[in-house]
Amino acid sequence: MAEKKPNPAPRRIHEVRRTDTPSGVTHVRAHQPDRFTVVGNHLLQHPALSLTAIGLAAHILSLPEGAPVDIRSLAERFPEGRDRIAFALRELEAHGYLRRVRERTESGRIATRTYAHHLPVHVPAVPGPAAAPRARRPVPRPSRDAQAEPQEDDRRAGRAEPAPPAAQVSEAAVTPVTPPAAPARADQLESPADDAALHPRDDRAATLLAGLRRTDARLTLSRRDVHRLAPAVTAWFDVGAGASTVIHTLTSGLPAVLESPAALIAYRLRNQLPPPLPEPTAPPTHPATAPHPMWNCEGCDRGFRAAEPGLCRDCRSGFAAGRAA
Repeated sequence: MAEKKPNPAPRRIHEVRRTDTPSGVTHVRAHQPDRFTVVGNHLLQHPALSLTAIGLAAHILSLPEGAPVDIRSLAERFPEGRDRIAFALRELEAHGYLRRVRERTESGRIATRTYAHHLPVHVPAVPGPAAAPRARRPVPRPSRDAQAEPQEDDRRAGRAEPAPPAAQVSEAAVTPVTPPAAPARADQLESPADDAALHPRDDRAATLLAGLRRTDARLTLSRRDVHRLAPAVTAWFDVGAGASTVIHTLTSGLPAVLESPAALIAYRLRNQLPPPLPEPTAPPTHPATAPHPMWNCEGCDRGFRAAEPGLCRDCRSGFAAGRAA
């Protein structure tokens, strides 16, 4: 009987290909005839998504049609909590794997419908300074001898003869391709007339509108929109509204999908303008009257104020009680 070694090599699992590095992953694959979900590596190996977002996306793709995927339902299913789930849903929405649209049902209620994309859709990027396009290099035109007959290698490969080249067209009809001009810088996009159109009394309103992106990045307005909406904000200031009131009105209760922030702000400024504050009413003032002069009571010689001389209050009450008796 052979002696057993204290550290024998582990037995090789059948049909499992092991990696060369001990720390590398080894896949133990099994055939799954049903109940599986096909998920692309573009999602599972996404370089920008967090692990929570990737796992949540894989779970959503495995659900049947009509399954609830709102924050409350997912928080009841997983222990991550509403904040982490909401952040992961926003990640998937920003990268085109999820789209939430508010729709009106047949009963008239507003509901949020979630579209899960197995392939990411194009998400419009945030506008920023555009880079200058690369200048096109002139393509060298082949000589007539090279265009007369196809190459010998093409004949051997059995390729079809190319179409008649464009060089046979008269050179007068060919217009030279000029590279596009470099785009203007961000500070040159607006004309000086737009800057001069802002009234000095609207400077405070323009500062408020430009700072809305500190509260929500989706409320980033262009310079033209700021100049156009500044008079409407000044109208709020004219009726007595403060800056905090205007910011709360423009940033609270924003929809999940905000396509046109300038249109939303213009609508709220126009339809939620409060009435002017009523002027404070002063309390009614009574005309000041001079006090009555001082008199000495004829009964007790005590001083009292009255319109005319006579008895004081105590003497009058005692005199009235004696008469009644």
